[in-house]
Amino acid sequence: MSMDNDFWEKFRSIIELHITSPKSMKFYLHWSKNLEKTFPQQPLNILTGKDIQAYLNLMIQKNKYQEWQLEQANDSFRLLFSECLALPWAKPWPVRVNFPEKLPSSDQTTYPSQTTLNKFKDTINFKGVEVRCPGLLERIRTVLRTLHYAYKTEKTYLEWICRYINFTDLKDPSDSGATEVKKYLEYLAAIREVAGNTQRQALNAIVFLYSKVLEKPLGDIGAYSKPKKPQRLPVVFTQEEAEKVLQTIKGTMGLMAGLLYGSGLRLAECVRLRVKDVDFAREQLLIRGKGDKDRITVLPARFQKTLQKHLQRVKGVHEEDLKKGHGEVYLPPALARKYPNTLTEWGWQYVFPSANLSVDPRSGKVRRHHINDSTLQKAVKQAIRETGLTRQASCHTLRHSFATHLLEAGYDIRTVQELLGHADVSTTMIYTHVLNRPGIAVRSPADMRMNM
Repeated sequence: MSMDNDFWEKFRSIIELHITSPKSMKFYLHWSKNLEKTFPQQPLNILTGKDIQAYLNLMIQKNKYQEWQLEQANDSFRLLFSECLALPWAKPWPVRVNFPEKLPSSDQTTYPSQTTLNKFKDTINFKGVEVRCPGLLERIRTVLRTLHYAYKTEKTYLEWICRYINFTDLKDPSDSGATEVKKYLEYLAAIREVAGNTQRQALNAIVFLYSKVLEKPLGDIGAYSKPKKPQRLPVVFTQEEAEKVLQTIKGTMGLMAGLLYGSGLRLAECVRLRVKDVDFAREQLLIRGKGDKDRITVLPARFQKTLQKHLQRVKGVHEEDLKKGHGEVYLPPALARKYPNTLTEWGWQYVFPSANLSVDPRSGKVRRHHINDSTLQKAVKQAIRETGLTRQASCHTLRHSFATHLLEAGYDIRTVQELLGHADVSTTMIYTHVLNRPGIAVRSPADMRMNM
């Protein structure tokens, strides 16, 4: 029996509350409508968890879907039966994606014994390639979260650790050490030809595995091949170019881009800005910067009225969330435990919240997170193209321009260092290249005969 359009509209609204990507909407609907077609004589509300598990197992056996598609289908069924139909058996959700225990075929792959394979149940799908990881994945996650590492760092470290273990032919990392790590780093540099920062990121992840999780520090791994680190100057807009870019971006994205340039914010600092950290009276922003280092920077007078109107709209959205039983915001776990009431307080909300509610990947709670940083990145890239600028610029170019234009205006480098949040003044010194332009003191020989 087919469900009517009203039912599917209700399901659509539930999906909107639980997923972060609007592009996924049609796929969630697709999986659940296909499920309905498979049971044409039975209404959805009489299906059981065993029916859904059998259907999902059949999808797996067909071997035509990638892992992320199967996980997405299972999540669609979960929302359908637990949230939309509200069936008692669906909470907690009993259906699991039971992937077959096999390794990807490769001429260089050695298949381990069943005893070894049992340790490799956890997998990460990285860019369509299945990478198997030993059962210590949960231990790594626990240590990362205990030490309050960012969620992005958690995902990145897990991916690099999986790649490293895969490189060692699924060898238990407790039985390997500095020799294997050195070989892997040289493989990245010589064979994969990765950038220097990428190699260092891999090394940081592996060092974390041995020192913090396995408690078996690597020690000195000796000299290894390293990609040459390029010495590049930052790309900087002129004041006229920066103005053209800001004028091109409209709405909330325009306000955010204005703060990147007008306050010298990093992209992450901008999207994570909270209401309580905006001080209109002092015309300041309190920034929770990298490495848990706070700093004060300027709030441009040009954007203050726009920001105040924006916050009024955001407050209205927050009040609506509270009425619907939501309104919580992410806080560091220790702070959330100590002050549980602050989760819904206005001052702790993000200045630039997402348009949709989403599920916290760690706690599973439905919250309104901040705007995805890629949204602002795309808006700035589009504006740069529309203004006809040919340089390889990005959001960070606006921060570079903030520092450079302050130095050009005569502000001392220590002041600029504090506004940017640099730990060492040598980092800020790179912006002094604009004060040493050859064109200021040197005439090109091509121009010397022009005045003769």
